[in-house]
Amino acid sequence: NMTCIIVDDEPLAREGLEMKVQKMGFLTLLGMFPGGLAANEFLATNQVDLMFLDIQMPDLSGLDLLRSLKNPPLVIYTTAFSEYALDGFELDVVDYLLKPIDFQRFMKATNKAHEIWKRQNLEDAPAASDFIYIRADRQFIKVFYKDIRYIEGMKNYAMVHTTTEKHMTAISLQQIIEQLPPLQFARINKSYIINIDFVHHISPESIIIDRGKELPFGKVFQDTFIERFVKGNLLERK
Repeated sequence: NMTCIIVDDEPLAREGLEMKVQKMGFLTLLGMFPGGLAANEFLATNQVDLMFLDIQMPDLSGLDLLRSLKNPPLVIYTTAFSEYALDGFELDVVDYLLKPIDFQRFMKATNKAHEIWKRQNLEDAPAASDFIYIRADRQFIKVFYKDIRYIEGMKNYAMVHTTTEKHMTAISLQQIIEQLPPLQFARINKSYIINIDFVHHISPESIIIDRGKELPFGKVFQDTFIERFVKGNLLERK
């Protein structure tokens, strides 16, 4: 899980943020601090991934705290400043939330931080293989992730469709999805996993991948899919 702390001199603001953090399953709250000095002391000896940081605090402002840190965590500012006033700050941060903080806006900022954190962890991790072996026809067949178009589930078997061929293997879709790169593959209903690089069109009922192959889009999978793979790349009016 992604660790976080809350730094705010207002008790009610800290409690409100704590309630919001608890609703985000990927966040683990390590502590809440009434000022920048206490937070600075904690950060000196603890690994923190994300900090919800108030700008105006009496002992040490959020801006001064952030400038003092050699290796700061990801930061989301929480502030009563207007958007106009914030234009004057150096905002080398993930996002800023204006008080009173709306939960949908909080969720959007936090999801953005989570995606950045996941990318950073992948970059820091040892290089992963870009292929997998599939057991089929008493052989081990090497298949590159980039060549897998989609995988079709058939009870305890699965058909792996690549750009050039297909392979039947004795394994369930749930076991497969747990072993595939999570930023490249997604389950879109109980019977299909797709490689998102091949997606062409998305509708409420189906997803069309290359060569016009239409696959059903299950309702229980839609919100997660849109949040993970569409929203961050969506062209929209700000």
